[in-house]
Amino acid sequence: MARKQMNVFSLSFLDAMTCGFGAVILFFMIINANIDLRREETLDDLASEVDRMELKVLTGRRNLVEMKEDLVRLIEQWSILRDRREQIVTEIRNIEEESDAINADSSTRDEIIERLRAELEELEAETERLADSQTPQIAGDRLRGFTGDGNRQYLTGLRMGGQRVVILVDASTSMLDRTVVNIFRRRNMSEAQQLQAPKWRQAVDTLDWLTTQIPPGTLIQIFAFNDTAWSLLEGDGTAWHTITDGTQLDAAVEKLGETVPQGPTSLHAAFAAMRPLDPRPDNIYLLVDGLPTMGEVPPNQPGVTGEERVRHFDRARRSLPFNVPVNVILYAMEGDPSAAPAYWLLALDTGGSMMAPSEDWP
Repeated sequence: MARKQMNVFSLSFLDAMTCGFGAVILFFMIINANIDLRREETLDDLASEVDRMELKVLTGRRNLVEMKEDLVRLIEQWSILRDRREQIVTEIRNIEEESDAINADSSTRDEIIERLRAELEELEAETERLADSQTPQIAGDRLRGFTGDGNRQYLTGLRMGGQRVVILVDASTSMLDRTVVNIFRRRNMSEAQQLQAPKWRQAVDTLDWLTTQIPPGTLIQIFAFNDTAWSLLEGDGTAWHTITDGTQLDAAVEKLGETVPQGPTSLHAAFAAMRPLDPRPDNIYLLVDGLPTMGEVPPNQPGVTGEERVRHFDRARRSLPFNVPVNVILYAMEGDPSAAPAYWLLALDTGGSMMAPSEDWP
């Protein structure tokens, strides 16, 4: 019997090998599918992380912009506070200087009081002398004295005294009338009509009346003012003028009568015009119709409130020379209720007088 020879590369062996190889391929395919799935999950996670980081970056940029804006606001506030600090320091220094001046002038004040008492005694003696010189019939028939338009101190309380006199006349737009409506109406009229405005003519007549009371030999300076101040006498206003006759005063009154009221009111400009005068004045007459509408510098925007006008007045008042009487003639206008008490206190504190004349005075 013939022996059958084995063949290891038979069909069955090849089938087994093929199945094994197929199993290996299937195994690798399964592994590869799992790798793709994990890679997509990993990519999704990374994409989410990128989105999250981008959101953080955008939020950070937004916060950075807000922080920059806050920093700019803080810098502006710091600048404002620094300016206010400098203003307060300056005011404190001014107050200290005024306090030193008050302390230094205490002896001068006592001398002035004694001199005023002596003048008062002389006036009382002169009054008694004049009373004794009248006949009983005349004294009994007369209710009050009157010598004409050129001598009305006994009615107004104003007394033209002093050796160095300054007269300040408000020449702003508000001097055209006593009401706001009429001021706007007259402001649009011709210059000739504005010059004939009753309130302005009253101010010119008041200056004319005041100048008739100035005795010869008096040192005088007359300024008109609105947002600036200028002298109505010859020269630049930095020196005194000695009155020897009425020529200079007539020219000043005429020059004021040819001036058209315009512009805002700055008491700071009016008081600053007196600083170059040496020696300083010993009597000031202020013809004005209300509180100032601007301070040391022109305003940034139109319009001014009542509180701002009071502040402008208080700041300008500090620049006045110490211990000099300020006599106020107030042509009161509507819409400025704080003007009368403010100027009354100014006259009271400085030893001057204040009057609000009627429309037909002087």
